[in-house]
Amino acid sequence: MDLIDIFQRLGLAIAIGAAVGVERHWRERDEPEGARIAGIRTFTLIGMTGGLAGLLDAVLAPGSLSGLIVASFLISVSVVLLRFGLMEARAEGSFSATTVIAGITTFGLGALAVTGEMAVASAAGAAMVTVLASREFLHGAIRRLTWVELRSAVILLAMGFVLLPLIPADPYGPFGGVSPRSIVILVIMLASISYVGYVAVRLIGGGRGDLIAGAVGGLVSSTATTLAMARQSELAANAAGPSAGAMAAGSVSLIRTGLLLFALAPTLAERLLPGLLVAGGLMLMGAIALVARAGPSSEADLPGNPFELSQVIKMALLITVIAFVARAASQILGDGGLYIVSGLTALADVDAMTVTVAGMLPGLPLDVATTAIGIAVTANMLAKVVYAAAAGSRGFALRLAAISLLALVSGFVVTFAAGLV
Repeated sequence: MDLIDIFQRLGLAIAIGAAVGVERHWRERDEPEGARIAGIRTFTLIGMTGGLAGLLDAVLAPGSLSGLIVASFLISVSVVLLRFGLMEARAEGSFSATTVIAGITTFGLGALAVTGEMAVASAAGAAMVTVLASREFLHGAIRRLTWVELRSAVILLAMGFVLLPLIPADPYGPFGGVSPRSIVILVIMLASISYVGYVAVRLIGGGRGDLIAGAVGGLVSSTATTLAMARQSELAANAAGPSAGAMAAGSVSLIRTGLLLFALAPTLAERLLPGLLVAGGLMLMGAIALVARAGPSSEADLPGNPFELSQVIKMALLITVIAFVARAASQILGDGGLYIVSGLTALADVDAMTVTVAGMLPGLPLDVATTAIGIAVTANMLAKVVYAAAAGSRGFALRLAAISLLALVSGFVVTFAAGLV
């Protein structure tokens, strides 16, 4: 390390300590002098001490002795923090170890900033300050979360970090086969989106209105949400609220499809994302306009937990079957077979076909993939209008049909214009 690099790394160590110190000092700003074990000055010095320990270790203890100086400093800092933390706990009758752990972590990040990757140290420092500053939000979130939601989060983590590494990645079966690991990854991605949206609304506290319930329902299944809103429109005195919920569900579904394509197949997203965003934006504006004109929306129950294990299994089976049928139809019947599968599958769900077509690239021609996704999105939107007419009130069906037609036409125009550029 040259002199400039040393100053940069040591400066980052000091900055991390200062950032943590600001948060800790602000939280205990009303305490009198001497009543807190560590504030902005102490944490800044802890970060600097970690950086200096790393620097001394690199200079004085190379080779097999590397790490001894950092370990010695860490033990000393930990002992001091633990002693004063214990004194504070006895004086205040508290059992919080947050400040002590934050001090030890600050020392470690200061040492990492000097001896390791600066980007990792910087990101970890920012994450630590965010966690420390979010105490009220996190505590409130835990109080409001139910056991079902917590259990679902544990299942999600287990699937991602325990089950996924054990799943084989090689494809199995005819027509190119299906990779079990790819299916599990996609299932986790879809379920995570749904779960985060569900929990966010639970924590924000806006999940009682038709608009919010429809938007969250669109994360789970826009088709099922439309049917639920259609049934509600028959019972409601004013169908504007359920109509707004169905529009919000359709908007979220379109935007989510675009984001899935952006994550899975960027070349395909370049063609379809502008149109999907415009169509989804129009449906969302229509929903907001209805709610604003109708006044306070009627209450609507949130959909069930979007990450129940049964739903995950069904999603995995659906994606597997659709992937196999789409590949088989494409090879046996050509492009027309894929188009038929796209249209039929989208009568219930558009995500499975989106994931399947994206997974068939780059072996599938881009024009064919674009057409297949376009057919799936169109069929799904038209199917929801038909369901609305069959299960909902006349006003509900007319509103949804009008905004869906406007969104489809606008989306096609934007997609076509984007393809000419």
